[in-house]
Amino acid sequence: MNKPIIMNSKGDKQIILNAREASLALHQEKILNALGYEVDVTTLTTIMKKITEQKFFEIAPADQLPVRVGEGAWSSNLVTYRTFSLADDFGTGVVNTGGNNARLASADAGVDSVPIVVRNWAKAIGWTIMDLQIASKSGNWDIVSSKERARKKNWDLGIQKVAFLGLDGDSNVLGLYTQSGVTNNTSLITKPLSSMTDTELTAFIAGVLPAYRSNCAFTAWPTHFIIPEYDFLGLGTPYSSTYPNTSKLQWLESNLKLMTKNPNFQILPNAYGNVANNGLGVNRYVLLNYDEESIRMDIPVDYTSTLANSNDSFNFQNVGYGQFTGVGLYRPFELMYFSDAP
Repeated sequence: MNKPIIMNSKGDKQIILNAREASLALHQEKILNALGYEVDVTTLTTIMKKITEQKFFEIAPADQLPVRVGEGAWSSNLVTYRTFSLADDFGTGVVNTGGNNARLASADAGVDSVPIVVRNWAKAIGWTIMDLQIASKSGNWDIVSSKERARKKNWDLGIQKVAFLGLDGDSNVLGLYTQSGVTNNTSLITKPLSSMTDTELTAFIAGVLPAYRSNCAFTAWPTHFIIPEYDFLGLGTPYSSTYPNTSKLQWLESNLKLMTKNPNFQILPNAYGNVANNGLGVNRYVLLNYDEESIRMDIPVDYTSTLANSNDSFNFQNVGYGQFTGVGLYRPFELMYFSDAP
């Protein structure tokens, strides 16, 4: 951040500001120039009441994986227990009523735990009486609500990225696309689904569900197939010349709904699956079972903001805070990756 240079009234001597004064001066300099509300007007100028706000890529994480909000607030870790059957083969329980059955086969159960780290988050916003007065002269910009929206957007976009890619530089906070120990199939999707021929799509659909079922020892069925957005947008083309009124997307979805016996099965796009957006070096496809006992992200404390306070009735500040985790895998074999090199 460049510190503003302020000269005296004669312009021959620099005034040295302390850190707080420099920050306030730089802030004022920004909002009064190209990024702010000082605008040259003429008699033919009209300042419109509607403000155009910056837009971002947005996707609701809960549409593609379970997200639990409000449980385990202010914990440093969340621990989920898993139970396992330790019984012998069923046949060992067969008894001979005519023999000595003093020692019967037994059944037992075991337990382990999966801990997941909770991260705390907080950011402040501030403003001064000068900011409020200057902004009010524009007649259509509320500086306080604008800053609050900016901070809330920062939280929303941050949670979104964590849900899919994890937290940069934090190996304890992983996302849907960055889990370790997940089976990664690189043989079924060797090029975008949208560019496959009808023969190649048929081969894919014949192999994808058997691969998933085998991976989870036939204990679960997938409910969501999440594919790179660039590929999803290409699936609107006809499945084949024989069926020009059926798109590739319709054909894929109808077959997956039929074979999983789940009319709610979904194929969803996600731009984080695109190689250009994920840093993985591949386009990544995800097949999962949408179940909190299988995979889940937790937000123990959802975004909350404090009341604004001031020590001098001139500078005001408040804080937005929350808690979040990465994506936890509790049945890791019910998540499966399919990757193709770009």
